[in-house]
Amino acid sequence: MPQWLLTFSAVSELMSFTKAAARLDLTQAAVSQHIAHLESKLGPLLIRRSRLFELTPAGHALLAYCEAVNLANDRLVLRLSDSDPDIGEISIVTPGSVGLAIYPLLLNLQQKNKGLVIRHRFAPDTEVLSAVLKNRYELGVVTLKPDDVRLTAALLSEEPLDLVVPAGADRARWEDLQRLGFIDHPDGEAMATRLLSRAYPNNPGVRSLPCNGFINQIGLILEPVARGLGFTVLPSHARRAFQRPDSIHVIEQASPIMDNLWIIHRADWALSKRASRVVAYLQEKMSLA
Repeated sequence: MPQWLLTFSAVSELMSFTKAAARLDLTQAAVSQHIAHLESKLGPLLIRRSRLFELTPAGHALLAYCEAVNLANDRLVLRLSDSDPDIGEISIVTPGSVGLAIYPLLLNLQQKNKGLVIRHRFAPDTEVLSAVLKNRYELGVVTLKPDDVRLTAALLSEEPLDLVVPAGADRARWEDLQRLGFIDHPDGEAMATRLLSRAYPNNPGVRSLPCNGFINQIGLILEPVARGLGFTVLPSHARRAFQRPDSIHVIEQASPIMDNLWIIHRADWALSKRASRVVAYLQEKMSLA
């Protein structure tokens, strides 16, 4: 962070030019010059009343910026500290369904290695690809193997898809699904297409069914199903995490529909040691070492 921003942060925290100068090993004149430099660019930042100071709105905005820069610096240090696989940040973005299984595993790893920091975001496949390509996350998990040459993909696991209906609806002819209606979610249409095309080979497609709702919170997708408002298709990980299993019913498939899960990262950058360790750890824990 530039010195004048460090000076402003210290003055804002200590509300004293003298104390800020002492902390930063500067003269009081240098502190005054730094604040004057910022105010020449940004306008008044401090309201001075005798020996008391108060931040102006511009001062509050600059302080928030300084805090964001400090946080970004801390994250950069964590990400670049690659000498020890037990220290640093693990950044991973996954679909919500598999995230329900992966996140507890990562927490188990963090409990054993307190130097690790877990940053985990839930997002649909398209956002996972974008986040990894733009280097916002080092690792990602997707349900379709990407064909982008900028990405490397390794098989992580298989995830069964479940056709879930309200409790009591123990059969699901196509006409029954039409009557129930579909509860959609960010990956819902794609998952339903994969399952329904196999379970009902001559069906006109999920888009021909009435859509009775949409929810993007993985933990709530089954709530409308439990209330009899429709059916949905989602991975078994998400279904098993639902807190009221007696209120839903899974229609068993003669041939289970499996989604492959792929763990991805940028092909042109070597993985950090801790990320390589996490990939091997997740493959082992999810039974595809």
